[in-house]
Amino acid sequence: MADMTTLETKLADLKLFQNVLIECAQKLMAATDDQTIRERLEKMITSDRENLGSIEKAIAQVGSTAQPRDITQKHAEKVSQMMDGSELTLYDKFFQFELLKHQQTMNGLVIHKVAQSLDDKLQAAVEPLNKVNFENRAHQEVLKGVLYFVGTREMAGKEPDMGLWASIEQGIAALKGVVSSVAS
Repeated sequence: MADMTTLETKLADLKLFQNVLIECAQKLMAATDDQTIRERLEKMITSDRENLGSIEKAIAQVGSTAQPRDITQKHAEKVSQMMDGSELTLYDKFFQFELLKHQQTMNGLVIHKVAQSLDDKLQAAVEPLNKVNFENRAHQEVLKGVLYFVGTREMAGKEPDMGLWASIEQGIAALKGVVSSVAS
């Protein structure tokens, strides 16, 4: 079934980019001196590692042995090169990281929707992705705040309004409330 092969390959792509996200967060953590940002990245890394386990669980439940596509592997290599290189500013690197989080969230949501449309057993198999998708979405909110801080410092040479973190925390709390209500 062509649909199953595509789904399995997309799951393999998802796993590859979950590893890329962990690697990027580690590099960004090493690149910033801001303790608040470092703490948020550390939490993200912990969550991403747990989420990698959820992705691996979904892959195992589907029974997939598919590998990521060549283009996905090339993309992952390019991202790694950009994060290692000096062509991008710290703001640019955080921006690329946030875009990857968005891509990962959307891929996970689409994979879940595809599994729902194909088969009830597949839907159950990829159910662990729901948690991954919601957490990646919450990470995007954190990264918006990081972008405000890093961007303001980089472009204006000034500190941004500290009340921003409070509004970001409220957004994350709201997302967690949605996750809790979906789970129950």
